[in-house]
Amino acid sequence: MIAKLCMVLIFIGVAVGVGIYCRRSTASVDGFVLGGRSVGPWMSAFAFGTSYFSAVVFVGYAGQFGWKYGIAAFWAGITNAILGSLLAWWVLGPRTREMTHRLGATTMPEFFGLRYDSKALRVAAAAIIFVFLIPYTASVYNGLSRLFGMAFGLPYEWCVIGMAVVTCIYVVVGGYMATVMNDFLQGIVMLVGIIAVIVAVLFNNGGFMPAITELSQMSSDLAPDMAGPFVSMFGPDPLNLLGVCILTSLGTWGLPQMVQKFYAIKSGPAVKQGAIISTLFAFVVAGGSYFLGGFGRLYSGQVEMGANGQPIYDSIIPTMLSTLPDLLIGIVIVLVLSASMSTLSSLVLTSSSTLTLDVLKGNVVKNMSEKGQLSTMRVLIIVFIVISAALALVQYHSSITFIAQLMGISWGALAGAFLGPFLWGLYWGRVSKAAVWASFIVGVGLTTGNMIMGFVGTPLIASPINCGAIAMILSLVIVPLVSLVTKPVPFNVNPPSAEGAIDREYVRELHLQKEKEAKAASAE
Repeated sequence: MIAKLCMVLIFIGVAVGVGIYCRRSTASVDGFVLGGRSVGPWMSAFAFGTSYFSAVVFVGYAGQFGWKYGIAAFWAGITNAILGSLLAWWVLGPRTREMTHRLGATTMPEFFGLRYDSKALRVAAAAIIFVFLIPYTASVYNGLSRLFGMAFGLPYEWCVIGMAVVTCIYVVVGGYMATVMNDFLQGIVMLVGIIAVIVAVLFNNGGFMPAITELSQMSSDLAPDMAGPFVSMFGPDPLNLLGVCILTSLGTWGLPQMVQKFYAIKSGPAVKQGAIISTLFAFVVAGGSYFLGGFGRLYSGQVEMGANGQPIYDSIIPTMLSTLPDLLIGIVIVLVLSASMSTLSSLVLTSSSTLTLDVLKGNVVKNMSEKGQLSTMRVLIIVFIVISAALALVQYHSSITFIAQLMGISWGALAGAFLGPFLWGLYWGRVSKAAVWASFIVGVGLTTGNMIMGFVGTPLIASPINCGAIAMILSLVIVPLVSLVTKPVPFNVNPPSAEGAIDREYVRELHLQKEKEAKAASAE
């Protein structure tokens, strides 16, 4: 117990110390939100990976889908690495860095506002982010707190409060640079920890081949006639597994907290280097998590079961880890603490900056100074952490849903609304406002409508995971189709300039025009 406590206290001390060290980079809004757009490839890649994979994946997704699909759940890790990391960096990275820098956009809603010349779109995007990042933030607490309860016997409430306070301190003090520096250190812990845990779990089950042999002798209700469904290549339910792969991989292309990492990275070769680093990180962490979850049924006699006879999915991974030596449990606690705090810090920073810069500034507060913007963002970080912690406590005591479902609803709504407008907006010059609105409406409407139908009766799509995946694909299809039959927003996505250079004249004229419009509106 002393060793576990020491490891956690050292981790917390380092996190807070990094926040204090990085406070000098928070003098400006650009520095607080994006680290001055000068973050290197290693830190950017680790920030992307640690924001991507939290306790939601390690505890919630790995436990639930490893139980359902066995070793085939590893496909989710593979697609997370290739589609969610490598291709996201290759396709979005350089273009996002160039376009947001050229437009002077700090947040995703600001990009929509400038790219599509619409203040209403900017405010709507900010509102969607505000609403749907909170349930995802709440789900992050859940998985971490279950592990703390297993390791230390602490009440869930104390775990939630402790994590909230520590994250709040280093994000408020150090801003974006504190999050990426901590993400880098926490990413190293995650890499080492996941490998150690897999080795230990397999060793406890007699080794790899004995574990596979035992798993192969189990049957599945999803495919009763299949021999060895949990060790087969695509598992007992390939279609629903595909939905998991799409949601957890394609989702990163439209999530504001993920895309923002491309805003802040250095120009030049840093994006290519970051792509490789991020992909390798995803292979180890995501692949390792799902691979570990695939052996969950070996602990079926120990897993906590619900009143409906189904396992409580969020308890599967903690049950597996409870059999490990105390020192290794301490490493796991730090591993999941690292993953969860890095994701939480990214989410609250995204939410606070979006609400401040895209909703309050220029709308509620007409002339908000830079100092005022920084103060407002810091206050809102505290507010978001308090709200998400409160929601996590409500969710825990009422058993509203599992971690995976909370994340599925959040990711489905956000990426379902933003993926098409963002991706097409980077590469195609004739996207229309109507197409962007259509994507917003379909993404949010389908996800929330399906959730409401589930509460009152039967949902349109049984799995919120599949619903989110469908929303993302629809977003990619709707934007070009609607744009072809509606008036486009003229925009030169390829302005004449030297390769890699910023079209400063274009930016200057754009901002001068915006200032004139704002003054004219104020005069009226």
